[in-house]
Amino acid sequence: MRKGVVRKVLFYGVAILVAALGLALALVYTYQDKIIELFVAEANKHIKTKVDVRQISLSLFDKFPQVAVSLDEVNVHEGLPESRESLARADKLYFTFSLWDVLRGEYSVKQFYMEQGEVYVKVLPDGSVNYEIITTDTSSSGDSGFSFDLESINLREVAIHYIDQQLKQSYEVNAHQLAAALAISPETIDIQAEGQATIHTIKIGTGEYFKGKQVNLSSALSINRQAQTIALQPSMVQVGEAAYEVGGGIAYGGVTELDLKVDGKNTNVQSLLSLLPQSIAEEFSQYRSEGEVYFNGTVKGKSSGKHVPGINVSFGARDASFFHPDAKQRVEKIFLTGSFTNGEKQNAASSVLELKELKGMLNGRPFKGNLKYSNFDNPYIAFDVQGMLDVAYVLGLAKIEQVRSGSGLADVRIAFSGNLNEFKARPGNSTLNTTGDITLHNVSLTLQEMPLPLSNLNGNFMFKRNDVAVSDFKGKLGESDFTVNGMFRNVMAWLILENQRLLVEADFKSRYLNFDQLLSEEQNTPEGARTGESYKLNVSPNIAFDLSASIDRLRFRRFRGKNIQGEVKLRNQVVSSPNISFQAIGGNFAVRGNLDARSPNHIKVSTAAKLNSMSVDSLFYVFENFHQNFIEERHLRGLLTANIVSDVYFDSQLNPKTNLLQAEIEATVRDGQLISFPPMQKMSAFVKRTELANMHFAELHNSFWIQQGTIYIPEMDIRSNLSAAPVVSVSGTHTFDQKMDYKIKLPLFSKQRPDKDARFGTVAEDPDAGNSNLFLTLRGSERDFKIAYDDDRVRQKIKTDLKQEGQELRDLLRGKKPKQKEKEVELEEGEYFDFD
Repeated sequence: MRKGVVRKVLFYGVAILVAALGLALALVYTYQDKIIELFVAEANKHIKTKVDVRQISLSLFDKFPQVAVSLDEVNVHEGLPESRESLARADKLYFTFSLWDVLRGEYSVKQFYMEQGEVYVKVLPDGSVNYEIITTDTSSSGDSGFSFDLESINLREVAIHYIDQQLKQSYEVNAHQLAAALAISPETIDIQAEGQATIHTIKIGTGEYFKGKQVNLSSALSINRQAQTIALQPSMVQVGEAAYEVGGGIAYGGVTELDLKVDGKNTNVQSLLSLLPQSIAEEFSQYRSEGEVYFNGTVKGKSSGKHVPGINVSFGARDASFFHPDAKQRVEKIFLTGSFTNGEKQNAASSVLELKELKGMLNGRPFKGNLKYSNFDNPYIAFDVQGMLDVAYVLGLAKIEQVRSGSGLADVRIAFSGNLNEFKARPGNSTLNTTGDITLHNVSLTLQEMPLPLSNLNGNFMFKRNDVAVSDFKGKLGESDFTVNGMFRNVMAWLILENQRLLVEADFKSRYLNFDQLLSEEQNTPEGARTGESYKLNVSPNIAFDLSASIDRLRFRRFRGKNIQGEVKLRNQVVSSPNISFQAIGGNFAVRGNLDARSPNHIKVSTAAKLNSMSVDSLFYVFENFHQNFIEERHLRGLLTANIVSDVYFDSQLNPKTNLLQAEIEATVRDGQLISFPPMQKMSAFVKRTELANMHFAELHNSFWIQQGTIYIPEMDIRSNLSAAPVVSVSGTHTFDQKMDYKIKLPLFSKQRPDKDARFGTVAEDPDAGNSNLFLTLRGSERDFKIAYDDDRVRQKIKTDLKQEGQELRDLLRGKKPKQKEKEVELEEGEYFDFD
C-alpha cells in the first residue's frame, strides 16, 4: 500500500516537473524573438560603442534555473574616436533573468557572465580612457519592459590587460573564477568579490612585481557616486600561504587620492620578494625562509602622471631562518627590523631602504650588521658587518660561481659608506669611506678560473678609504709560498669598477717559488687544462706593484736559484728592476732590466747581467744546451764570469724568438776543460788523442755578439795543456740553426812532425822562429762538418809576411837586427783533413 503511494507521488512529481519545464520551454520559445529584441534595444541605450555579435539566442538550460540571453563570439569596440581596436572579446556572454519575468513580461537582468575572453583597458598619455562606453542618458529605459539591474558579475578564464601610459604602469591578470556581488543604489555601489586569479605581471616604471603569482582574492568596497570616493573594507589578497590585508580609501573625483594600509599575514621571504621588482627579486628567488617574518605599510597621497603617493613600509624577522633549498647551509636565528620609504618627494631620489640591528648565526657563529641604501637614482650605500665567518659555510650559502670551494675562518669587522656614481666618476678622490679590518685564519680557496689552489692563507687586511694595509699575509699558491707586508692602493676601485689599477707597494718574501706551476697554463686556467698548453705569461694592465723581494729558493724548468734579492716594479705591463741578485749554477748572478709584456705574443726582455764563477757544464745543462747538440754540458768544465747585455723576445707560451735575439757578451772561463769534443778529435794528426780527450786551459777570455740568429766570435787564443799546440786561436760564426763557420790557427812544432804528415806540406825549420802555424777552417752543421785548409787566410798571411820581410830587409840594411817570425805550413789549395 505504501509503495503504491510513493510511486504515485514520484510519478505526479515528475509529471508536474516535466510539465513545468515544457511550459517554460514553450514560453521561452514563444517569447524568444520579443525578449531578444527588447534586450538589443535596451543594450543599445546603455552602450554607445559598436558591438559585434555572431549570434544572440535565448536559453533556459545554460544558466538554469535562470533564463539567459546568450551572445556568441562578442567583440566590444573601445570607446575612443575612430578606433577599431577592442575593449573586450569573449566566446560567451550571458545576461540572466528569472522565468517569472517571462510570465510577467518585465525583464530585469540580475547577473552577467563572461567566459573565455579578454579585456583591454587603456589610459592614454593625455588622460583619456578607452572604457567609457556606457551612456548616462537612460531615462526612457523604464518603458521598454527590459532593464539592467545587475546584482552580480561572474568571470571565468578571462584575461585582463590594463595599461596606464600616464603612470607607466601595466597589469596582466587571468581571472580563473571570479564572482562579484553588486548592491546598487542611486548614491552608492557596494561590491563584494571573491575568486582565483593568476597575476602574470604588474609593471610599475621599470620594476616588475608579482610575476607569475597565483592569488586568492576576497574584497569588499563601497563606491560613493556623488562624493566620487571608494571605501575599501579590509580585503585579503592571498599569495601562497602568505596573505596581505588591504584597506582604506580612494578618491577619484579629480586627481586620484590614495589612503591605503597593507598588513602582511603569515609572510615569508618568498612573499616579500614578490613585492620587489623582478630584477631585484630574481637574484634571491631560490632562497627560502622559516620563522616569523612580518610586513606592513601605507600608501598615501595623490596618484597620477605627475604625482606619486607616499609609500612607507616596515618589515622584519624574529628568530627566522634563511636558506637555499639546494644547500645544507642556513642563516639561523635571524633578528632584524627594516623599512622602506620613497621619502618627502615621493620619488627614487628620496627613497631609502634600511636594515637595522641585523643579527644571526652562521654555523653556530654569531654575526651582526646594518645596511642603508638611499637615493635610488644616485645610490648612497652605508653598511657595517661584524662576525667570525666560516668561509666554507658562507660560500655554500652564497653560491658564488667564481669560487669552487673554500675553508677556514675570516674575522670580519668592516664599515663602508659612499656614493657609487660619484665613486665611478672620481674613483681616485676618496669618495668612498671604508674602515675596519679582515683577519684570515687558515683559509683555503679554489677558484673557478684558476685550478691551482690557494691554501693556508693567514694575515690581516686593514681598510682605510680606498686602500688596504696588509700585515703578515701568508699563504701558498700550489707548492709556492709567500709572505706579503705593505699597502694595496686603490683596492675598492679595482674591486668594484672596471679598468681600474691596483697598486701594490710591499715587501715580498718566499721560501720556495715553483714557476713550473705558477706559469703552467694547464694548472692555472681551465682553458689550459683542456688544451694542454705548457706555459703562458699574462700580465694584467690593471695591476701595478713596487716589490722588495727576498726568495730563498726558486725553480723553473732545470733552473734552480737561491738567495734571490732585489727590487721589482710593474707599470703598464712592463716589469723592471734596478737590481736583482741570486746564487745559481755554483756562482753569483746580478741583473738589471725590464720585461715588456704589452704585446702578449711579443714579450721583450732587456737586461744587463753579470755572472760570476758559474759552472759552465751546469749552465749548459740548466739552459738545455741552448737547444743545440754540437757542444753539450758533457763536453765542458770550468768557471764562467761574464757581462751580458741582451734583448730577448718570447711568445705568450714563453718560446724564445731566436731570430730576434740580440746580445753582447764579455766572458772569461777559468780552469776550463774541453772533454771528448768531436772537432778536437779530428786534430789527432797533430796532437795525441789522450790530450785531445781532455783539453785543459787556464783561462779563456773573449767578447761575443749575437744578432739575427748568429753568434759572432772574434779571434781568441786558447792556452791549453796540448804539448804540440799550447796556443790555439779560434774565430768565426755559429748560427742558431747550427751552421758553423770557424777559423782555426794551430801552432805546430817542426821537430814533432812525423814523416807521414809530409803530404800536408813542408814545415820550414827556423831555429830562431821556434814554431810554425797551420791555418784551418771548420764548416758545416753539427753532424756534418769538415776541417779544411784556409786558402784565403794563408794568402793574406803570405802578403803580410812579404811585406814584413821587405821591412826587415830595409831594417837589416840600416843595421837593425830582424825579429823572429812565424812560419806557415804549406798546403795544397782546397785540401781537406779527413782524419780518423
